[in-house]
Amino acid sequence: MSEERLKRWRLVLGGEEADGTQVQLSKQERDMDGALDAVYGDRRGGLGGSAPNVARWLGELRSHFPSGVVRVVQQDAIDRLGLHRLLLEPEVLDNVTPDVHLAATLMSLRDALPESSRTVARRIVRQVVEDIERRLADRTRSAARGALDRSARTSRPKPSEIDWDRTIKANLKHYQPQYRTVVPERLVGHARRRRSLAANLILALDQSGSMGASVVHAGVLSAALASIPALDTKVIAFDTSVVDLTEQLDDPVELLFGIQLGGGTDIDQALGYCQTLVSHPAKTVMVLVTDLYEGGDPESMLRRAASLIRSGVRVIVLLALADDGAPFYDRAHAAAFAALGAPVFACTPDQFPEMLAAALEGRDVGAWAADADIAVV
Repeated sequence: MSEERLKRWRLVLGGEEADGTQVQLSKQERDMDGALDAVYGDRRGGLGGSAPNVARWLGELRSHFPSGVVRVVQQDAIDRLGLHRLLLEPEVLDNVTPDVHLAATLMSLRDALPESSRTVARRIVRQVVEDIERRLADRTRSAARGALDRSARTSRPKPSEIDWDRTIKANLKHYQPQYRTVVPERLVGHARRRRSLAANLILALDQSGSMGASVVHAGVLSAALASIPALDTKVIAFDTSVVDLTEQLDDPVELLFGIQLGGGTDIDQALGYCQTLVSHPAKTVMVLVTDLYEGGDPESMLRRAASLIRSGVRVIVLLALADDGAPFYDRAHAAAFAALGAPVFACTPDQFPEMLAAALEGRDVGAWAADADIAVV
C-alpha cells in the first residue's frame, strides 16, 4: 500500500496505537488530524467549553479543508458536541461558515440569541438567503411566469389577441404555393390580460426541527415568487399553532426569523387555516412541506386534505425540499395522501422550479416527478 493511502487510513483511524499503520504525519497533517479528532475522536474528542476554543477550532478547520468539508464537520460538531449554547457567542458566530443547516440552527435559537449576537446571526442567515437567491430565485420566477403565460394561451383568440408568429408556425403545413400564403386552420394567441390574479399559491411549511433545511429553502423561494404580480403567493408556517408570514415576503430574512423551528406538529390545524385562504379552488396550488408526522388528529387531517382536493385545489406534499436525500417521514400518512390524489415525494431545491411550473400549468405532477427519476409514494 502506498504511503499516501496509509496516511489516509491513519487519519481515518485516528492515530490510536491499534491503528496498525505506523505512519508519521507532517505538522500540517497532525493539525488536520487534531481538528477532526475534536469532533470524531471518541477518546480525546472535545472542543472545551469556551467560545475562544471553538472560534480557534473553526479557524483551523477552514485553513485545512475546502468549504464543503467545513460545512459537514461544522454541522457534525453542532450535533455531536452540543455547541448550540456557544453559537450564542458573537466570537463563535464570526468564525462559522454559513450554510443552510447553520441558518436553520440559528432560526431555532432565535429567542435565545443575546442582543450582541443577533446582528451577526442575521448577517449569516442573509448570506445563506443570498446564496439561494443567486442560484434559484431567477429560475423559479422564470419557470412560474412561463407556466402562467402558457396556461393563458387560447386557441380561440380575438383578432387583437392572435399571436401571429405562433399561428404561422402552427400552420406551415397548410401553405398554399399558388397563393403564396398560409391558410391558418388553427389560431394561436394569448387570452387578454386580466387585472385579476392568474393563479394562487399557498405554501404551508412544517416548522418542526427536522424540517429546518426545507423551511429555509421554501422561505427564500416563496419570497422570490411573491414578486410575480400574476401569482398570489401566501406562506404559512405551523407547529401546534399557525402563523401567516405572507406580509413578510418582501424580506426573506425577516420571514425566516418569523419561523420558530422545533416543537410539535398539527397538520390538521394548518390545513384548516389553508382552507380559509382558498377563494378559487380550481386556480389554487397548495404545496405542503412536511414529513407528515402528525401530532394532531390524523383522521381529521386526511378529511381536510380530501375536502381540499375534491374542491379542485391541487395539493402537493413535499416530504423535503433539500439536498439531503431521502427523508424520514410517516409512511402510512404519505400513502394516505397519495391515495387521495396528492403527489407525495421529496425534491431538491434545483428541481423545485420545474415542479412548480408543472403544477401551475395543471400537468400531472406525479408523472413529472417520475419522469425526473424522483421516487413518488
